[in-house]
Amino acid sequence: MGSKMRFTSDHEWVRLDGNIATVGITEYAADELGDVIYVELPAVGDTLAQGDNLAVAESVKAAADIFAPIGGTVTEVNKALEDEPGLVNEDPMDNGWIARLDVDDLAELDELMDEEEYEEYLKEEGQ
Repeated sequence: MGSKMRFTSDHEWVRLDGNIATVGITEYAADELGDVIYVELPAVGDTLAQGDNLAVAESVKAAADIFAPIGGTVTEVNKALEDEPGLVNEDPMDNGWIARLDVDDLAELDELMDEEEYEEYLKEEGQ
């Protein structure tokens, strides 16, 4: 993957490329949701603070809020999810990404877990 990924306790991931952060949900979150049938994407130009509601993923069994792991302005959304919301299940860590943000404060990344810490978190939560 090249660039470093970070994770939240709400099971979102963020991958940074320069000042642009790509955001999605983890495999764990996708498995928990079940088959995603609709994703409500943010609007390009939306400005979000860390922890703000970024999107909503609806599955056959639940609707889940997806939060912004880092603050910024939405520069791009994954339009493919409009026709193929199942990408979130099939490839949550890559092609099933939700949005890209122009990051306000890179220091916010330091508050998130790295891959090792996230794996440990899942174990501790008994997940």
